[in-house]
Amino acid sequence: MKKQRTSLLRQSIANEAARLMYEESVDQYFNAKRLAAKRLFGRGGAKNMRYRPQDLPSNGEIQAALRELTQITEGELSQQRLFAMRVIALETMNALELFKPRLIGSVSTGHVRRGSDIDLHVFTDSIEEIKLYVYYLGWRFETRQVTIHVAGEYKDYTHIYYERIFPIELSVYPVADIRVTHRSSTDGKSIVRLKPSALQQLITEQHSHEWDLYLATGEIQNLEQFEAE
Repeated sequence: MKKQRTSLLRQSIANEAARLMYEESVDQYFNAKRLAAKRLFGRGGAKNMRYRPQDLPSNGEIQAALRELTQITEGELSQQRLFAMRVIALETMNALELFKPRLIGSVSTGHVRRGSDIDLHVFTDSIEEIKLYVYYLGWRFETRQVTIHVAGEYKDYTHIYYERIFPIELSVYPVADIRVTHRSSTDGKSIVRLKPSALQQLITEQHSHEWDLYLATGEIQNLEQFEAE
C-alpha cells in the first residue's frame, strides 16, 4: 500500500511539474519538481500529503509526463512544429558552418512542444569572431555568460540568443571541446550532437512529404501559425 501511494505521489508531482513547464514556462526540471511538490503539498495539507526528497520524480519521469501532455494538447501540431524547427535549425547550421555547429536537445530527439527552443553548440576559440560573424549576418542577438558544471568543475561559457520564429540558443565552446562528451541531466546518457548532414538525413526520413514541398517551394508550409506564440 505504501509503495502504491509513493508511486501515485511521484506521478502526481511529475504531472504537475510537466504542467508548470508547459503552461507557466518553468524551464528547469529541478525547479519544476520542487514547485510542483510545494503546490500539491499546500493543496492537500500536511496530514493528507507528506513527501520525502526521494519521493520526487526523476527528470525522466517529468519528461515522459511532459511528452504525454504535449501530445494531448497539440496532437498533429506537434509534428508540424518539429518539422519547422528542424528546417530552421538546418538553415541556421548551414549559415554557421564555419563554427562546426551541432544540434542537441528536443529538436534532435523529436520531443518539442510550445516554448521549445533550438539548441546549437558552436565551436571557436574567439568569442569576438563569432559575435562579429553573427552581426554581419544581420541577426539581432543577445549574449550572456552561463555557468555550467562540467567534469567536476564549474566553467563559464558564452551563450548567444537569437530568434527566428522560434528561440535559438548558441552555446559557444572552445574548438577542442568538440571531442568532449556531455551528459544529459534527464537520463545521464551521453548527449547526441547532430551534424548538419545527420539532421538533413533525419528530416528526409521522418518528414519526407514536408521536405519535398520545402525543396520545391523554398518555404516551410504553415509557418505563420507559430509566429504569434
